[in-house]
Amino acid sequence: MAYVQAGEVQLHYEEAGEGEPLVLVHGSWNDHRSWLPAIGAGLGEGFRVIAYDRRGHGRSEQVPGQGTRRQDEDDLAALIGALGPAPVHVAGNSFGASIVAGLAARRPELLRTVFLHEPPLAGLVRDDPAVAPELQPVSSAIEDVRELLLRGETEAGAEMFVERIALGPGGWTSMPEALRGVFLTHAATWLDETGDPDWANLDVDALAACTAPVLLSHGTESPAWFEAILDRLAAVLPHAGRNTFRGAGHIPHVTHPQDYAATVTRWARKPS
Repeated sequence: MAYVQAGEVQLHYEEAGEGEPLVLVHGSWNDHRSWLPAIGAGLGEGFRVIAYDRRGHGRSEQVPGQGTRRQDEDDLAALIGALGPAPVHVAGNSFGASIVAGLAARRPELLRTVFLHEPPLAGLVRDDPAVAPELQPVSSAIEDVRELLLRGETEAGAEMFVERIALGPGGWTSMPEALRGVFLTHAATWLDETGDPDWANLDVDALAACTAPVLLSHGTESPAWFEAILDRLAAVLPHAGRNTFRGAGHIPHVTHPQDYAATVTRWARKPS
């Protein structure tokens, strides 16, 4: 097992292959193992692929007290500094994509190419009248899940998150038992993430300084408000591209690993 020190926290990571570094940043409720289907399908062939556990996930440490997404961004910067050299290729999914976008706004010099799938930066579109009717039920569901977790009803909260936010009705029972266990393990960390008042916001003006090629992707089975977020990001990024995963939703690296692996690897090979 390999670890890197990032400020006050030790981060566990796994790496494979040789070449320029390609760092993978996972979403909430899971850890670096969520990337295994895509890595097995060839994600990052010809690159040195680094998949790590974010703080509070997997084998990485958690620091007591309310955390912030900015801390996750600093962790990623420290990981790149320790394992680089920078600039590196980075792919993020869901909340991991929000972390990568936040780092791109603050430390664009660390990034060579960027791949973002459906960052839940709802603060960017919350006031958009075309999006609000669809986003409101999601916001309500997040608060309902938080209430269950705060009461210690971990399994009920995890099931509600999967059924009402992530995968839709029937999603919880269709998940393998081992994966449900991973969700239960990381419920407290998700609660901490959403306790950060800025977890869904981003300084889009600062993001305009990121000159790295950034591919923004969504799945056809995902809610339309993710596309609205990507539109907002694309409007300020100097070198943005778009990708659609047909038949996929919020976790294409798990459900459509061959398509995901080929798309990300192709983008990472894009000339800067």
